[in-house]
Amino acid sequence: MSGERGHGHSRRPRRHGLSRSRRAELQFPVSRVDRLLREGCYAHRLSSSTPVFLAGILEYLTSNILELAGQEARNSHKMRITPEHVQKALGNNQYLSRLFENTYSRGGDGVAQARMW
Repeated sequence: MSGERGHGHSRRPRRHGLSRSRRAELQFPVSRVDRLLREGCYAHRLSSSTPVFLAGILEYLTSNILELAGQEARNSHKMRITPEHVQKALGNNQYLSRLFENTYSRGGDGVAQARMW
């Protein structure tokens, strides 16, 4: 044995760690959702799949809202999505309007303001 070892000297390229968002093929940050869930004290215990599932739901809702708002913008011959387009899209969709019905209320000046609970 001339100082050579049978193991430990193979120079395989080291694999870089994949983020949970990339593993789940999501654009939304799974780690940030996980941190916010843990800091928010919503439950004593959380499954490791809970933030992945919630990030997937948020991404799905966001993509649907943006798609409908983009159609509203196209219908009004605009290139950019404005808050008014998002508001029209939410109001015209039966399911999304029910989901967000208690979220916004109109202020005295006609501008939508977030309701405080």
